[in-house]
Amino acid sequence: MNRRQFLFRAGSAAAGLSLSSFVRPRALDWTRLPVDGQGRRYAEGVVFNDKNGNGRRDGSEPGIPGVCVSNGRDVVKTDASGKWRLPVDGDCVLFVIKPSGWKVPLGDSSLPRFYHVHRPDGSPDTKYDGLLPTGALPASVDFGLTPQREGRKFKMVLFGDPQPRNQTEIDYMTHDVIEQVALDVVRSGASFGLSLGDEMFDDLSLYDSLNRVIGSVGIPWYNTVGNHDLNYDSADNVKSTETFTRVYGPTHYAFNHGPVHFIVLNDVVWHGAKVGGYHGELTVEQLEFVKNDLAHVAKERLVVVAMHIPLTEVRNRRDLYRLLEDRPNTLSFSAHTHVQRHDFIGKEDGWNGKAPHHHLNHATVCGSWWEGAFDERGIPHATMSDGAPNGYSLVEFDDRSYKVTFRPASRPETEQMAVWIPDRIEQAKLSEAGVVVNVFAGSERSKVECRVGDGPWKDMTNFTGKCPFFLKLKESEAGPKPPNGLKLPGASDTPHLWKTGLPAGLAKGAHRFEVRTTDMFGQTYTDYRILTVL
Repeated sequence: MNRRQFLFRAGSAAAGLSLSSFVRPRALDWTRLPVDGQGRRYAEGVVFNDKNGNGRRDGSEPGIPGVCVSNGRDVVKTDASGKWRLPVDGDCVLFVIKPSGWKVPLGDSSLPRFYHVHRPDGSPDTKYDGLLPTGALPASVDFGLTPQREGRKFKMVLFGDPQPRNQTEIDYMTHDVIEQVALDVVRSGASFGLSLGDEMFDDLSLYDSLNRVIGSVGIPWYNTVGNHDLNYDSADNVKSTETFTRVYGPTHYAFNHGPVHFIVLNDVVWHGAKVGGYHGELTVEQLEFVKNDLAHVAKERLVVVAMHIPLTEVRNRRDLYRLLEDRPNTLSFSAHTHVQRHDFIGKEDGWNGKAPHHHLNHATVCGSWWEGAFDERGIPHATMSDGAPNGYSLVEFDDRSYKVTFRPASRPETEQMAVWIPDRIEQAKLSEAGVVVNVFAGSERSKVECRVGDGPWKDMTNFTGKCPFFLKLKESEAGPKPPNGLKLPGASDTPHLWKTGLPAGLAKGAHRFEVRTTDMFGQTYTDYRILTVL
């Protein structure tokens, strides 16, 4: 046992921050658990009302009936006395699916502790610490919950890849994003946060530092596996997330908040240290979990699925479609690509639901991996290759409806677009001039209009192409003076661009060019540029 592992074990026990929220009154060798006709052994326990919040089930604290508990594949409900029983087979993570109106304990950095990791033999040796041998399974794995008020309406904070590669980039995130998030949480009353993977950029020793910064916001924060969260020296996919599991718990799970049901999945499959690389796919175990979990979720409820790699890039996504498409209210989130786009998945991709499925491939906290020139604070502007700034979103739920509001980092919340128009143009060349607008969170369901002065509004045309602002940024990096920061990636095509021409009859002088966009949620934003006709 190295010093880090010793401190993890000793510190967790001392601070009450074990990998589960329950007491272990006596241990039981899992190999001696009862065996059913299929050769499966069972674990059991109680979900209880932790009235005094001490993490232990005292004699007067009653069990909670009807709460779902899972082993990562099977899902059962507690009986009238709060008891549950599930099969286990060696390594597993047992977890409670937080019901609406209840909260789970929080560990350091506001990380939800709703699980018990069972690793009888511990994790394989890897560069970054996994789990020590957990020893005998508790005779009763008990999960404590406490009541909380959860309304029909609530908000959450949504992060794409934070992905710092070192402490300096954690500091960038702190001042560029987290301080703004903290203000938003105070103003909006957001209930929890969710990161969509790539919490780290390969150096998993920095998890604690990252979590302390995000935890300072003061709300529960859930996490998703990304390809940069893997143990790259793992021989196979099964053991590639041992460090993530030590820090965050199960790599796929579910929870409820208010009227909404959330499912978090790991869609990154590691090819093993000898081969390297990864692809997007969901394991059979996860698909079974989703099937068994949704069997306990009313059909009319809004189901939100979170993952790292975009759903449209997951090889067996149609298997997930089959489990979701008979539900009228679904939504999914991903990150990974370091661009932002809305997809409405329909029959052309094998989705057979009555209406297209909305999938948001979300912008990243780190933008273009903290690349680009430094601003006056010494923080890279990190503009993404689609021309959108780095940032996060506030997602507001109201029963089965939802609204996503993109929040560009360190910018006014009203700054939702960039308008590309000449500063000066000769009157004879007006008909040759074009205007391009990049609506950072725009989609095919956005309406974008423009006008000159107080003239009539004119619809702009949506198209896919490269953002002219980003192309200008890349051009500035090609000069004789090297950029004051890491070079940006190449420009990518994006579908959230709109274009139009300028009226040919504009008089000489300065003119106000106004753009107005209304998104799929009814949110309207306006921007202005001044054009001088010569």
